[in-house]
Amino acid sequence: MATLTVSKEDEKRVKALGFLSNKGTDNFSGRIITKNGKITAKQQIAIGEAAEKFGNGNVTYTTRLTVEVQGIPYEKIDEFRAFIQEAGLDTGGTGSKVRPVVSCKGTTCQYGLIDTFALSEELHEKFYLGYRGVKLPHKFKLAVGGCPNNCVKPNLNDLGIVGQMIPNYDEDLCNGCKKCSVQKACPVDAVKVQDGVMEIDKEKCINCGRCIGTCHFDAIEDGINGYKIYIGGRWGKKIAMGRPLSKIFTSKEEVIAAVEKAILLYREQGKTGERFAETVERLGFENVEAQIISDDILERKQEILDAKLHETGGATC
Repeated sequence: MATLTVSKEDEKRVKALGFLSNKGTDNFSGRIITKNGKITAKQQIAIGEAAEKFGNGNVTYTTRLTVEVQGIPYEKIDEFRAFIQEAGLDTGGTGSKVRPVVSCKGTTCQYGLIDTFALSEELHEKFYLGYRGVKLPHKFKLAVGGCPNNCVKPNLNDLGIVGQMIPNYDEDLCNGCKKCSVQKACPVDAVKVQDGVMEIDKEKCINCGRCIGTCHFDAIEDGINGYKIYIGGRWGKKIAMGRPLSKIFTSKEEVIAAVEKAILLYREQGKTGERFAETVERLGFENVEAQIISDDILERKQEILDAKLHETGGATC
């Protein structure tokens, strides 16, 4: 077995910078943050060059859309960071803090309802970077999905956002067709023709937008873009399904404010070491939802950020 020379203190120090120890060696994997899962061709080339120059030539992709260059010797970490920073990249993504945002491909997908890349980048700038010095009870993961297909599993994150399209249905234009084209287009069987009129079951409808423009008599020609927010999801050793807030948000500004209120609530009312799912369960979903919908917690924002809390958080990876 190889003799390890990197101390536990130095290992902990570089872990905070996004360098994870390669088991049984003095080498590390450098975790490169992609903001929203998107990088340029030039940045891709720079990552490849960095892997050849400082690592073992291998590049891996994590489940949270970060990029890891493997096999970087401890003494080359600073050079590696300087090299990728020239390409506009950086390392990080560890600790009891807001973690890198995961995003699906949004409107480049045929089902995408919102620009997930743009929203994720704003969340990255405001909360991953802007809250980088804010210690939380544990890690806090964000995911942004463009539609109810839920490809990035928003409801298994501490907070997840899902694009919505709320159909505008003009009942007066419905002809009650025996073979309803809207009913055929609906993937969740939320549409029925009853007594010669089409009805949409609001409990079943997932606001996926598939019905928009399918009626031959223009009964559903458009809709309202929105955002559904899930809180308290978690994947891992203990699994929790996130629950949606009852409100469908219709502006990006509302969504960003809701994310900030959730993070502030978690910092103020979460116990050190517990995940947000446990905080929500302990406080009660309705209580947490009410605080996120209200703006009261924002009035205590600076007080919450300045408080000496969670000096040693619960995240170990």
